Amino acid sequence: MKFLITGATGAFGTAFTRRLLTERDFAADRIALFSRGEFRQFLMHQELAPIDPDCMLRFFIGDVRDRDRLRRAMEGIDIVVHAAALKRIEVGHYNPVEMVKTNVDGAINVIEAAQDAGVKRVVALSSDKAFHPVSPYGFSKAMAESIFLAANNTTGWNGPKFAVCRYGNVWRSTGSVVPTWEALIAKGATEVPVTHPECTRFFMRMDEAVDLVLRAIASPNLNKVHIPRLPAYRLADLADAMKVKMKITGLPAWEKMHEGMDFDNTSDRARRMTMKELEEALHEGT
Repeated sequence: MKFLITGATGAFGTAFTRRLLTERDFAADRIALFSRGEFRQFLMHQELAPIDPDCMLRFFIGDVRDRDRLRRAMEGIDIVVHAAALKRIEVGHYNPVEMVKTNVDGAINVIEAAQDAGVKRVVALSSDKAFHPVSPYGFSKAMAESIFLAANNTTGWNGPKFAVCRYGNVWRSTGSVVPTWEALIAKGATEVPVTHPECTRFFMRMDEAVDLVLRAIASPNLNKVHIPRLPAYRLADLADAMKVKMKITGLPAWEKMHEGMDFDNTSDRARRMTMKELEEALHEGT
């Protein structure tokens, strides 16, 4: 089975590729890695080459804004995992047009390239920010979700089937709260910026994110948004677990107090993580 991953050199793409290389449940015999950064591709190749004795990895420099390049990269591909996106909420607030070009136009390009190339299945990664969005990032991901699911109506009997996986910031993923605070602490900071101490956020490990996508690929019902049930934590509790003081900055208009996966699945109603659980997660480094 042949895979292509967009945004492949990000935290998720790297973890997903590692899983395909080390666990052969999906019998991957080719893994095409599509991303913009040549140096990050070089580093990823150096990291994963020792567990790729069969040379399954193929690296493609490209941008999801470039439909022709996507079409070329998808030649002979069975499954596409679409992880490429502009994700920083504050970046989207000041650069909404760029968010649209990557997150919305890029979604259209992935769909059309997959249809033209005869791909079998496409699973797109989304975010809890897409549920009742308040930011350009959230709106762009909500639109992308709709575009991917609607593609099932126009793809034909033999065309690709499309699904979406929605989840929140993955624990310790690039740019998320824990590594951001840890970097400040390492530089000698005695307090960390907190928008509001009562904010709650979902907790999801990277291996759980990979599992969710693999389940979506294997699911007979691809035409849906796959949503996990996750615990959540207060930012104030996380600061206490990291033994650092908070500098309250105020909640900007483009961020939510509480996140939501669905109407009955919100971070303020989810099971609240204990201090011990947070401390153990920090200690594990996962």
